[in-house]
Amino acid sequence: MMKELIVLVIVLMTSNLGTSQSNNNNTDTNPTLRLYCGTNPTMTPSSSLFSSLNSTISDLRSQLWNKDVYFARAQDLSGMDFVYGLAQCRDYLLAAECVACFDAAVSSIKTCPFVTGANVFLDNCFLRFENSPDFYENAQGRLDVELDPTLVCGNESTSETTIFNQTVGKLLSDIRIVTPKTSNFYVASTKRLPSDNTTIYAIAQCVSSISRPSCEQCLGRSYNNLYSCLPSTEGRTIDLGCFLRYSRTPFFQDNQTTNIIPFLSEGSSRKLGMIVGASVGLGILLLILASFLWYKVWKKPKTDEDTLDKQLIQGVNTYKYKDLQSATRNFSEEYNIGKGGYGEVFKAILENENVVAVKKLHDVYDKAKLEFINEVKLISNIRHRNLMQLLGWSSDGPQLLLVLEYMPQGSLTKFLWGEKRGTLNWRQRLDIMLGIARGLVHLHEELHVKIIHRDIKSDNILLDDDFQPKIADFGLARFQPEDKTHVSTRFAGTLGYTAPEYARHGRLSEKVDTYSFGIVALEIISGQKGTTVDSNSQASNVYLLQHAWELYESGIHIELVDTTLDPNQYEEENVKKMIELALMCTQSPATLRPNMSEVVLMLSSERSLGERQMSRPTFLDPQRRISALAVNR
Repeated sequence: MMKELIVLVIVLMTSNLGTSQSNNNNTDTNPTLRLYCGTNPTMTPSSSLFSSLNSTISDLRSQLWNKDVYFARAQDLSGMDFVYGLAQCRDYLLAAECVACFDAAVSSIKTCPFVTGANVFLDNCFLRFENSPDFYENAQGRLDVELDPTLVCGNESTSETTIFNQTVGKLLSDIRIVTPKTSNFYVASTKRLPSDNTTIYAIAQCVSSISRPSCEQCLGRSYNNLYSCLPSTEGRTIDLGCFLRYSRTPFFQDNQTTNIIPFLSEGSSRKLGMIVGASVGLGILLLILASFLWYKVWKKPKTDEDTLDKQLIQGVNTYKYKDLQSATRNFSEEYNIGKGGYGEVFKAILENENVVAVKKLHDVYDKAKLEFINEVKLISNIRHRNLMQLLGWSSDGPQLLLVLEYMPQGSLTKFLWGEKRGTLNWRQRLDIMLGIARGLVHLHEELHVKIIHRDIKSDNILLDDDFQPKIADFGLARFQPEDKTHVSTRFAGTLGYTAPEYARHGRLSEKVDTYSFGIVALEIISGQKGTTVDSNSQASNVYLLQHAWELYESGIHIELVDTTLDPNQYEEENVKKMIELALMCTQSPATLRPNMSEVVLMLSSERSLGERQMSRPTFLDPQRRISALAVNR
């Protein structure tokens, strides 16, 4: 028998099946756009149903209170009456604004009778309940009756019909194409009218739990629907799986837009020879760039004209060596913030008071020169909140210099086993894992070509003021052709973080980064270094991965958690899930590992990973492997 739902809320609102259009004179900035109450009312709600629904609502609300969490799923299966729920906010909201919208959505459903399901859409969020799990996995699943997409057009029309329609139509078309290619199925973008310099604001968002093809289909349908609103100055279209909106009035900040340019040329840059200049790419033009750099910078005697041509790579600046030398106090030890195999990193204060990081590469190593070329090519046009941004470079002095974003908190290692050990709480650690995973999704799935970082480790994860992670050091990164499952190449990376199939046989695929992510995740959870023998283990020469697996096999993997963490900050089941996910990422063979978009989904979901058979990871002793590789060189 179908279980019933009843919605418990406080504020009464007018019940209305179908659409509710916003009025330009209405002061409500977050109106209820559509309320659907289902078609199976019941007048006999049970106490079990009340309890299940209250639990689901509370769980959804709690999830949305977390920073950077815009999508939540919850279910209560503890009683006789099951309740499943979804909620999603627009990504331009603060956590408090997201929860306020969620509360308004709950209040709207108060007007529904006792029903088996309901959904409500507001400008800033949506909420849906069902007593069936079908939609829980497939958010675009239909209700018990067909519910067509809803169009909500503004009451005011523009006087410049032709140019307005062309501009808005192009903007909506662009974000419709780009949104399914992003890791969070969300894009915010703007476009100026050439006639009067007015800015048009637009967003597209798909429900996070649907597939990319479903997102594409939903937004295609919504785009065709919303285009009929023109020349209205604003419009929205609502479907069960997606939301599309434009307006001449700002509804998000100018600094909250998505860089859609790299995504738009994806269809025309599938072949290597078509990836050019500013794009992260392969092919003839990049080979020309590499040859040019080699000839101009190193083969010829250096002159003032031997600097990189800034026209080759757009969006980054060229700096004079002497200016950066002055900004770092002649690369003083006081300003040194990091050292690596091919160079050092310094804090630099420029004349405009901006603080940047300057990476100085040792000019005596040929590898450093090749890494310089590689890093400039790869990151010059990457824009993602979890990837380090290249600001510029200098090549007119005795050393090659890269100018990068400055990360005030420094490396993640300082917080795991360095001087700031014990200062990261559990929520921050989860956010860091999620940010790293999202950055890898961008490299693996959202660019013109697949990029494999090859050196994911805690040293290369830097934190900003809000403890959000950025993946750094792209010197070893490589492309993987789209038509190949892997490439064969000589090993480069850090032993202990590197997947066994790559360290032993040179088989490189994106699953190598997945393996490294798993090691870093174990370090974040445990506060222990993956390449150091675990002093807490009873066996000798046991490294973190092996120790974590042995605890998991014994069913006591909760013991891996960092002892500096307050047990009141986390739930044991959640910690165990994260450990299991990390171990899943380190399985061999590589095909058993999830891709990083699946990792993002599992990190974002409150559900357990369920019962699954995991394979024992292949353990590589970093010290023994280093010795063996040194002999073979």
